[in-house]
Amino acid sequence: MNKPRLGFIGMGLMGVPMTRRLLAAGYQVSVWNRSADKAQAMQDDGAQPVSSLAQLVGSSDILMICVTDSAAVENVVLGPDGIAGYARAGQILVDFSSIDPQATRDMAAALKARCGVEWVDAPVSGGVAGAEQGTLAIMAGGDESLIDRLRPVLAPLSQRVTRMGPVGAGQVTKIGNQMLVSCNVLVMAEVMAMAEKAGVDASLIPAALQGGFADSVPLQLTGPRMASRDFDDVKWHVKTLLKDLDMANDLARKIHTAVPMAGLGAELMRLHASQGNADKDPCTLVSMYTEKNG
Repeated sequence: MNKPRLGFIGMGLMGVPMTRRLLAAGYQVSVWNRSADKAQAMQDDGAQPVSSLAQLVGSSDILMICVTDSAAVENVVLGPDGIAGYARAGQILVDFSSIDPQATRDMAAALKARCGVEWVDAPVSGGVAGAEQGTLAIMAGGDESLIDRLRPVLAPLSQRVTRMGPVGAGQVTKIGNQMLVSCNVLVMAEVMAMAEKAGVDASLIPAALQGGFADSVPLQLTGPRMASRDFDDVKWHVKTLLKDLDMANDLARKIHTAVPMAGLGAELMRLHASQGNADKDPCTLVSMYTEKNG
């Protein structure tokens, strides 16, 4: 059976390694990025860079998106010269971005009404390392039979694909994921700074806690970098966690539920971002309690 042709939009921190995984699995992948040079750079990996969304849609059976936020997805899908102007019934759109659940539902309905394309929201967790290793956790929202059809395509990217419910359910789950991750990394910064000021070698903390109840993937990946002030290699962004915490608080207000930890987390993340750290790695959060407070 012939493999479906894939079109991948967004050659960022996650999009590049995800595309490489799909190419290594034998898929034909066309790629497009708002900054054309990033798409062109993927040619050496075997991808087919295209100059327009029209070209990408015309050469793909499954359209994949991994961009920064709800506005970026809307522009790619429904904006001028976007996907909706060229897509056709029978195609599937898979959105790996982390965006607003209601915006997802609205865009999915608009896209289906205009051209009959089905939407699956499939945000991922696992970071750049998970994308590189094909061990992402994918939380999907959409028709169950449609998600089952996509499982072979998603297999090179993930250790697990879980259908969470109808369209938008994947995004709600990802918000919960980011609440846990963000609050984890924020308290991690406090712990590392406190240990240092108390005379403990903070670089030993991740190994000391490994396997215990306090252990986590973020602790093992980010803790050592906090201890050593290894800030240069950006694996994820402060602004991304802030965006997701803000979405958590917006969702909580809409459905009348309380998320006090996410509220405080958003303001701490906003403070750090406002001090010139928005595009930096969250391991820099430790500097809020060390360098600046001396």
